[in-house]
Amino acid sequence: MDIFSVLSLFCGLALFLYGMNTMGNGLEKFSGGRLEKVLEKMTSNTFKGFLLGAAVTAIIQSSSATTVMVVGFVNSGIMKLKQAIGIIMGANVGTTITSWILSLSGIEGDSVVIQFLKPSSFSAVFALVGIVLLMFCKADSKKNIGSIFIGFAVLMVGMNTMSDAVKPLANNPTFASILTMFNNPIFGIFAGAVLTAIIQSSSASVGILQALSATGSITYSMAIPIVMGQNIGTCVTSLISCIGAKKNAKRAAFVHLYFNIIGTLVISLFFYGSHLFLDYSFLKDVVNPVNIATIHTAFNFITTALLLPFSKQLEKLACATVRDKLPAKTSLTIQT
Repeated sequence: MDIFSVLSLFCGLALFLYGMNTMGNGLEKFSGGRLEKVLEKMTSNTFKGFLLGAAVTAIIQSSSATTVMVVGFVNSGIMKLKQAIGIIMGANVGTTITSWILSLSGIEGDSVVIQFLKPSSFSAVFALVGIVLLMFCKADSKKNIGSIFIGFAVLMVGMNTMSDAVKPLANNPTFASILTMFNNPIFGIFAGAVLTAIIQSSSASVGILQALSATGSITYSMAIPIVMGQNIGTCVTSLISCIGAKKNAKRAAFVHLYFNIIGTLVISLFFYGSHLFLDYSFLKDVVNPVNIATIHTAFNFITTALLLPFSKQLEKLACATVRDKLPAKTSLTIQT
């Protein structure tokens, strides 16, 4: 892999992030602020909040955006902390839709239908429709739809560019030796967390992992811990957003962090603990983009199923982390 391949990789990543940002902005503008109003009203219980968080995140394609939005609502007093917890959990599930969209690049077949399902085919149609709407329509609503289509097309082009850039690594022994480090779950979780914290997008880091899977060098033993770490790394955005905010807003950000850390610890202990007694031979198998999307979805669904009943305990843990200030003691002096 030469310098030009590295530049191509970063170009693909830039296009991917720009496309995701453009698509998200277009969706928010098209909603006309309705998403915020829905988030405020439909959170009467944790399960409803979960469903709402999953739906909104699936639409705007960013769990970070949903979580930051929720932190803002809690900070402004529009939403209570217990209402925010369900939405935060739902956001983790809703973000998995992106990995499934990206996994379409791995579809193989010669039929017209199969070929059209490939991002390289339908993203071109989206780009054409999008540019027509942007250039020739005067209504803002149609221009916003055009931005959504253009953003999606650019996102897919970036994904394909990253995949093409890393293909030469398939036969690179140095790259193979580096990847063997990630067979260690601790290293894998750490790597996934750091990468996602840097680019502040779990969808983007999962996309990078899916692109790397095209080399045929990523196995289940590498992918599983990296995906778990990616869910921890995405919490950085909400933690940054709560700097200088009120206590409840900070607690909402910590709920997001604890949710992913506890989920990772529980699943890791159970999975790798049982592996000591049961031989999971599939861990040596090579993964493809669909397998990574499955791992990402399974982790988030299992974590949510485990922790949704303990939302009150998560709230207490966050409150214990960000405590209310004790009232200052006043000293009385008695004069004689």
